Amino acid sequence: MEERIQKILSHAGVASRRTAETLIADGRVTVNGHTVSELGSKADLATDDIRVDGRRVKSDARRRYVLLYKPRGVVTTLSDPQRRRTVMDLLRGVTEYVYPVGRLDYDTEGLLILTNDGDLAALLTHPRHGVERTYEAHVAGMPDADALARLRRGIPLDGRRTLPAQAEVLNPGHRETEGVVRLVITEGRNRQVRRMLEAVGHPVDRLVRTRIGPLSDHALRPGYWRDITPAEVASLRRHASRAVAPRPVGDAIGAARETAARKSGRTKPRRPATRTARPAPASPRSASSRPPSSRPPSSRPPSSRPASSRPPSSRPKPTRTTRGSAPPRRRSR
Repeated sequence: MEERIQKILSHAGVASRRTAETLIADGRVTVNGHTVSELGSKADLATDDIRVDGRRVKSDARRRYVLLYKPRGVVTTLSDPQRRRTVMDLLRGVTEYVYPVGRLDYDTEGLLILTNDGDLAALLTHPRHGVERTYEAHVAGMPDADALARLRRGIPLDGRRTLPAQAEVLNPGHRETEGVVRLVITEGRNRQVRRMLEAVGHPVDRLVRTRIGPLSDHALRPGYWRDITPAEVASLRRHASRAVAPRPVGDAIGAARETAARKSGRTKPRRPATRTARPAPASPRSASSRPPSSRPPSSRPPSSRPASSRPPSSRPKPTRTTRGSAPPRRRSR
């Protein structure tokens, strides 16, 4: 049965659907020897020869979960056009087609998950799940309380504030020129940790990712990998399923105020969803159709002051002029 190619790649454990779309856009997917360039293309895995980077996609691939300590100077990609060393060069003995979940910068080291389980990769990388990633950064100078508070609130990057983070100094009180900051974030923007710390005045000299959700391994050395145990895979799934991405600072404050007002009973009733239409203004009525006034007639006697017999003056009335404008001219007779 024909299906969308990105769906086939996801079910076969090659990549998540979002990553599969990137593979198709980059021209790395072929069907029966022809490069696929359209995202809506369909194929049948049972009859068609589908390949990614020259490797055929198999439907009965065994699920594989690998935890790698990526060293510095290694690219987090399947292949590099500049012929730099990639994380795939470190996976000696892994015969299954696996791909990295997320990304670590070229100069960043630490834990990285590689798998062919598209569903788990989507759980760990989608922002709405809010899976924590813990980093330890060696920075220039010693961050003070104000810098830590800014990191916790969020730093504006590219016109959008980062989500609230956890930040603490691991070597407080030391008179050293280099501080060690532990930062826990729930999103993965491009070089986010480095840019956040640089924004508060503490550039990063060394950055290490020490934990992904509940998964960590302090005994794993740089350049080495191990298989993730079934218990750890189950723990990752549970953690990603119940984790919720934090709100921005403004939304969190608003939610806290709503909760406090609800508990104290000071909540205002919500306005109805549908507004009632205002009555149309009454049409003007003629004087003849108006009802007679109920006010009693005035008992004040008419004025006995005689009307003025002074003839009307022929002088024109003076016209008030505004400041800065010329007075009107009088016509010559």
